[in-house]
Amino acid sequence: MRIGLFGGSFNPIHNAHIALAKTICKEAKLDEVWFMVSPQNPLKQAEDLLGENERYEMVKLALESEEKVLKASNYEFHLERPSYTWKTLRALKKDFPQHEFSLIIGGDNWVRFPRWAHSEEILANHNIYIYPREDSDINEALLPKNVHLVHTPKINITSTMLREMVKNGNDISAYVPEVVAKTIAEKKYYVP
Repeated sequence: MRIGLFGGSFNPIHNAHIALAKTICKEAKLDEVWFMVSPQNPLKQAEDLLGENERYEMVKLALESEEKVLKASNYEFHLERPSYTWKTLRALKKDFPQHEFSLIIGGDNWVRFPRWAHSEEILANHNIYIYPREDSDINEALLPKNVHLVHTPKINITSTMLREMVKNGNDISAYVPEVVAKTIAEKKYYVP
C-alpha cells in the first residue's frame, strides 16, 4: 500500500488537518494517510503541549466518522525520543516492508527541511507531498522530482489559535470535529 505519513502534534487536531489529509490522499493517489501523533517534536517547544495519549485519543475520535483511509497512529510513542522523522521512517520500513511510505508536510516545514536530521536520507528514499502554508512560498519548478506541491486550499486554522480561543473562553466548535470540541470542553483541556 501507498501510505502518506502526516506527522504533527495535533494539539488539538482540527478541520484543516482532516481536509488537507483527504485532499492529499486523493491528489497523491495514496491508499491511506496515517496521522502520526508526535510525542515530542525536536523543533517545537513543549509548553502548552497536551499529553501524547490525550492528543492521540482526540485524533482517533476525530477520524472515527471519516473515511477509513484516514488513520490515527501512536507508532512514534514506542520509539526513542525526541521523534526524528528519519528514525520513524527506518523503523516503519523494518516493521512494514510491504508498504511504501511518503511524507506529508507543510510548506513551512519544507523551508526548514535542510535542518531536519538526515534530510538527505529522507529525500533519497521517500516521496514528499507539500501542502501550501500562508507563511511560505514554494517554487514548484525548483523541487526535486520526488517532491510534489499539492494544490490544496489554504485554510486559516491553527492549533495555536484554537488553544488561545479555549483559554479565552471562546467557542471552537466551528473549527474542530464535534467530538473534539466536546472532549476539550468536558476534560477542560487548554484551560488555564
